[in-house]
Amino acid sequence: MNRVSWIISGALLAALALVPSAGAGVEIRGLDTSGYPAVRLTVVSSKPVATKPALAENGRVVTGLEAQNLGLAKAVVLALDHSQSMTGSSLSDALAAAREFVSIKAAGDRLGLIAFGESADEQSAPSSNSGDLVTSLDSMQVDTRGGTALYDAVAQAAHALRSDPLAGRVIVLLTDGKNVGSGTTLDAAVIAAKKAGAIVYAVGIKGPQFDPAPLETLARETGGRYVLASSSARLSVIYADIASELARSWRVSYVSSASPGDKVSLQASLVGAGSASARLQIAGSEATSAHTFLPSFLFSTAGTILIALIVAGLGLAMIANLASARKGSWVQARLAPHIGASTSKKSLGARERLSAVATVFNATESVFGRLNVWRQLTRMLERADMPLKTVELVWAILGVGIGFGLIVSLFGASGLAVLLFMLIGGAIPYSFVWLRVRRRLAAFEAQLPDLLSTMAASLKVGHSFKQSLKAAMEEGQEPASSEFRRVLTQSSLGRPMDDALKEMSDRLGSANFEFVITAVTIQRQVGGSLAQLFDMVADTVRQRQQFVRKVHSLTAMGRLSAYVLVALPFFLAGVLTLLNSTYMSPLWHTGTGKALVAFGIVSIGIGSLMLRKIVSFKG
Repeated sequence: MNRVSWIISGALLAALALVPSAGAGVEIRGLDTSGYPAVRLTVVSSKPVATKPALAENGRVVTGLEAQNLGLAKAVVLALDHSQSMTGSSLSDALAAAREFVSIKAAGDRLGLIAFGESADEQSAPSSNSGDLVTSLDSMQVDTRGGTALYDAVAQAAHALRSDPLAGRVIVLLTDGKNVGSGTTLDAAVIAAKKAGAIVYAVGIKGPQFDPAPLETLARETGGRYVLASSSARLSVIYADIASELARSWRVSYVSSASPGDKVSLQASLVGAGSASARLQIAGSEATSAHTFLPSFLFSTAGTILIALIVAGLGLAMIANLASARKGSWVQARLAPHIGASTSKKSLGARERLSAVATVFNATESVFGRLNVWRQLTRMLERADMPLKTVELVWAILGVGIGFGLIVSLFGASGLAVLLFMLIGGAIPYSFVWLRVRRRLAAFEAQLPDLLSTMAASLKVGHSFKQSLKAAMEEGQEPASSEFRRVLTQSSLGRPMDDALKEMSDRLGSANFEFVITAVTIQRQVGGSLAQLFDMVADTVRQRQQFVRKVHSLTAMGRLSAYVLVALPFFLAGVLTLLNSTYMSPLWHTGTGKALVAFGIVSIGIGSLMLRKIVSFKG
């Protein structure tokens, strides 16, 4: 062999050494951008590889890549069709193939089982112990009722996997027919599987009523594979092939740096197996709006700049507000000692200096200021004695409610859940003010008998009615002292004492104090001993309060029973779900179960109102 032949032979050997072995290769499946900015995909190699894949987006290496080797540990739910069309060898072959699949599972795998016919029922929750699953397979029989709840089975399997601790999640679906009687649609089943991060391996047994289109869609959209069995006898081979492919699969997720609507080129490579590329388009405005109320414009570069400018503007406005608040108001400072104004209210004038905010507040007040609800909020703020305007409380309710809704929507919650959290968020500022009103009223009611006794003692030693009010102000505590100080201030500025006391009664909302003001007004008109009247009224108010406390103690057992009866169904439902999710699964995941839950909640609400009416008392 001459020198040229040696050179050619060496070149051929080098080329063969660089070429991957026969059968080596990488495949990218199931590109999912529904959870943008998170992107999920499945990387399948021709042979098991221990090193996780490397991924590049538009030529840039992806950092923070999360990859789960499905050959080491995964959660698998077997969804088996046991409808009437599976009568005979079909079901027995399917059960035998499922047993073989269970026998070759990896040590870290968690397996579960769902049987579907007329309805989808969870036979065994995903667990590392497959004893219950094998027992369910041994006892499974053909469904006696008609129907094939195919989509319900996928949705229920996705729900079972969604709370599983393992990141790798797989649904192995087997059927010989088509969907009949599901309450879930195909699109909803696909969305449920995507939200759970589950891959669907769909196995179809060819038959007269078989429809492969839904199975192909489920497998394609989730990154799995669709396999058609010419007969049920081949199911064992197919299940073994699925187990082998899972051992060579990686479930990969990362956070994309692309903007909505961008086209992205992905390159995935596995050491010793090769590489593959794929192109995808990041979810645009329509896909994004399905998971969040934020417009897609905010995810662009211009939107980021706009948000940064808004945040910077709010920061500067806050700094300006704090700086102006320190200066205070010269007029308010001069009038404060004469009108009894609290120093904590100085910040109101400072906030009004922010012209943009003041314009919005004024516009809101001019539009809604005449509504009865607005007047009720104003009265509630007066009773709470809080340094807030009604318009500020309204915007606080709207802001917190919308903030809660946006936060929940970013996590992909449904529209109903977003609305519910918006209502919960809006109720927080209102509840805070309401609780402040209740505490302030309770404190005044507790002080009232002693205040009336103090005023009676002052009148008996010869002091005037105004001096008795001043004595009550000096010896009383908050909130009584500040309220009487306000009455005396208004009286010193020329307002009639009766009008000032009547306004104080309306402002506090105390039924007992309203009774006192009525008695004083009548006495001042017809004459008599005001000191004796105060003693009598103080004794009456004290007896009323003692009677209310007595009734409250006598009804304590009934109120506690009401609390227990209302909380018991929710407590039992939660405990049973944690202890035996299979037993409670039909209640949460079937149409009949959800209807029963809704009926139960309505019944509990009606019962709680009846119990509240029984144990409540207004003295």
